[in-house]
This record gives sequence, structure tokens and C-alpha cells, in this order.
Amino acid sequence: MPAPFDEIEIGQVVPLGAAAVDARALEAFIAAFAPGWTIERGAPDAMVYAIWTRLDAQAVVGWPQTKRLGVDALRWVRNPPPGELLRGRMTVMGKDPVGEGKGIVIAQHDLLDEAGRLVFSCLTRSVFAR
Repeated sequence: MPAPFDEIEIGQVVPLGAAAVDARALEAFIAAFAPGWTIERGAPDAMVYAIWTRLDAQAVVGWPQTKRLGVDALRWVRNPPPGELLRGRMTVMGKDPVGEGKGIVIAQHDLLDEAGRLVFSCLTRSVFAR
């Protein structure tokens, strides 16, 4: 979706890529940030958020997005096991022009597992160039 604000359409769905829950990374994450969590429980919520953040950051390279204003309505639905492939997508929910040079895009972001089940979702507000 490397498109200027005026070309973005409400309802547009943009793939954000995919990433697997790496077993070694999961073990290291648990050791560093989730004491008491066991690998059998899958990836902790904070690691799921980090995976989404990485996919989002990689996807927006080259987009006319100039700033992320907020991440709201975070929902964790399940903790994916090691090896699970997660796919990201962004759905444009709304947009609002702000002057001649920029506009705000409101989007829902989802992480889905291999079966297409929701793992994580959130809403974002971002500034895009016009």
C-alpha cells in the first residue's frame, strides 16, 4: 500500500507479511522478559506484540506514512506455539484529511495463525502524506 493518503480506500486490506514463532527466540524471550512462563504455553502476549511490531515496521518501509499517532484496543486471543506461522494484515477502517499535506488513517491490524484464526489485533492511527 505505498499510496498517498488520497488513494487509500476505506475497506482496503493490505498484507503485512508473515513470521514464524521461532523456538530459540521464544526461549530467549521467556528467559529475558517472562519469568515463570513456560514454552508449552506458547508465545507470551508481549512477544506476540513484538512480532506484530516487526511485521508492521517492515511493511511500512517506503509508504508515505510519516508518523504513528497511537496503537489502541489491543486484543490477545491466543498464544501461538513454537513454529506457528503468523500472517499480518491491515484493514483501513477510516481516514480523515488534515490540511493540504496530510491525513490520518485509522486501521485495524490482525495477526492470524496458519488456520486463519485471530491471534492478536489492534487499532492504529497514522499520519500519511497527501
